[in-house]
Amino acid sequence: QIPKDPTQRWLRELAALSQQLQQVHPNVLAKILKERTVYQNEEIVVIDKPYGLPVHGGPGIKNCISDVLPILAKMLENMKADPLHLCHRLDKETTGVMVLARSKEAAEKIRLLFKTRQVEKVYWAIVLGDPDPVEGVVEIPIVEKEVQSHQSHYKMTLAPNYRLCPEDGKVVKVRRNRNAEGAVTRYRRLAAASACSLLELQPITGVKHQIRVHLAYGLGCPILGDHKYSHWSKLAPQKLPELTLKRLKLEQSKARHLPLHLHAHRLCLPLGQPLDFVCKPPLFFQKTLRKLELDIPKD
Repeated sequence: QIPKDPTQRWLRELAALSQQLQQVHPNVLAKILKERTVYQNEEIVVIDKPYGLPVHGGPGIKNCISDVLPILAKMLENMKADPLHLCHRLDKETTGVMVLARSKEAAEKIRLLFKTRQVEKVYWAIVLGDPDPVEGVVEIPIVEKEVQSHQSHYKMTLAPNYRLCPEDGKVVKVRRNRNAEGAVTRYRRLAAASACSLLELQPITGVKHQIRVHLAYGLGCPILGDHKYSHWSKLAPQKLPELTLKRLKLEQSKARHLPLHLHAHRLCLPLGQPLDFVCKPPLFFQKTLRKLELDIPKD
């Protein structure tokens, strides 16, 4: 039953994105990843991670990248190949450049490069609203907290070191939250239209959900399709501006089907000589850009 209406069809495709990858045989998943290999040498394999595929297993997850690394290694080399190793992680909903290592030693070397902030990472995100100022740095620590609501759940949130004094509006230093991790994200706006913006982001640190939290709570510009970080106290679909809904030809009630529009666009790895990898945004991301009339910058 294929819907005739292109928007309905688009929504159906989006809703199916994650489910399909959870239902395929691990060998089929490894083959999909093999077809998405963008670079390989004797030390590393770089893939373009698809949407909705978790890196690690967990409750209710049938398929994940880490489980198929032995199969993928054999498909890329031969039956005697050692399993590939994870070097870093991307959220389940994030697409784009992901580096795998062919050996334990290579993996440790690359993990250290990530840890010591020698890897340059550039993400693209479509966000609601317009950041003010249009480029800058968000430097606010992040901590995990339990949200007390009718459905209790955990979220990452900001733990600022400063607050405004209500009496005189002066900035006052507050005591540091013991569990908070320092987090720094550079951002700049590449395009704006339809009550949305396309941002280029450089996370300097690598805290869980950092980009999503800094954009939603630091800049007040949640990522399109980020239903988790668009509200604090509830788990509910993101509320979209009228103009955005109109351009996407969507009703608010269908907004829950929108996927997270966050893409790991570029990664520069200093292994001997610097290796530079770029992955184009996935088709759904490109379609959204077109519908919202956000012009992709020509690199």
